[in-house]
Amino acid sequence: MKEPIDTVFARARKAGKPVFVEIYSPDCHTCQSFMPILASKKVGDVYNQYFVSKKLDLMQKPTQEWLERKKLYIPSIPMFLFFDADGNLLHATMTNNGPDEINGRAAAALDPRYRSQQYPDRFAAGERGADFLIEYGLFTKIIKDTTANSRVMEEYAKQQPATEYANGTNWLVLQKVIMDYTNPIAQYLINNQAAYKQYGEGTAREVAENLLLSSLYSPQAARFAPEKIQQIREQLVKIGVDPKIANARTLMQEINAYIYHNKTNMAAARMDKHVNEFPLSAPEFLYVAHFFNANSKDGSDAPSTIKWLEKALALPKLEPAQKADLYFELADAYKRANQTQEALKAANSSLAVAQSAKLNTKKYADQVDKLK
Repeated sequence: MKEPIDTVFARARKAGKPVFVEIYSPDCHTCQSFMPILASKKVGDVYNQYFVSKKLDLMQKPTQEWLERKKLYIPSIPMFLFFDADGNLLHATMTNNGPDEINGRAAAALDPRYRSQQYPDRFAAGERGADFLIEYGLFTKIIKDTTANSRVMEEYAKQQPATEYANGTNWLVLQKVIMDYTNPIAQYLINNQAAYKQYGEGTAREVAENLLLSSLYSPQAARFAPEKIQQIREQLVKIGVDPKIANARTLMQEINAYIYHNKTNMAAARMDKHVNEFPLSAPEFLYVAHFFNANSKDGSDAPSTIKWLEKALALPKLEPAQKADLYFELADAYKRANQTQEALKAANSSLAVAQSAKLNTKKYADQVDKLK
């Protein structure tokens, strides 16, 4: 039944029941193996009595949009999500395939003492069982709480002997739970890929790369010191990523880190090195110039930004819109360098190009007016 998920919650409110959502994919063999068990009378009697249920295909755009609205990430399928009728997440879990295991997940969702929603309180009260920490770590990953995930999985790692870092359980933990590359188990994977060869050729590198990139693009990364970004780049190279690719992936994060830590001159130097080593296209120059114009905390980068824009304006076959926007950014850079006349000259150039190409001239004209 292709019933919209919002309608499912409306039915649940009317029925006074919570909602069970299975996130699956029709191409997932494990998901397929769950189908007869979920359809069995033993499981159906429980879920039909206590929940309004819905299956959502992870690969479908409406599912992805709904998960995005809910700020949920699905690290593995099938994933069982339990909500109250108003859409608040009560419990999230994976499960072994069997009627007793699946019904056990329902029982946990129905009992406030065992819901994922209560994990923070249980952790604060001192609960540290390995299975609990894995479940709590998985929940923090699902709700995208990278700070809590790091804290919980550090506690988990403390319990694990280094000789067990590559065992089957910790291999699953690396793939599905840990989000922070600095976790001792993650660092062991990065530095000892051969210890995981039993899990398949190249698989250890893939998991290590995912861990490094999840840290790099996490919300916390905006506050990383530049040295931490550099370490991620070095470790990407160490696991086998091409240095040029590793450099490109970490470039803007490193520059942002310099700016965040009031080292704008070092941010400009880092970008200058990149521009000199790798040819940039006009859109790339525009992105870089706008980033510095919008985010720089002082004018120390302005001479470099001007230089990059002049390189861009010398490129062949510029589209009119690109040329107008390059002059627009150039005017901003000159303004930040306290070169008012040069800024006005660049702004007039951007306006002239826009007028000639019959573009919308409002922003260009506004810039000219502000500089007069």
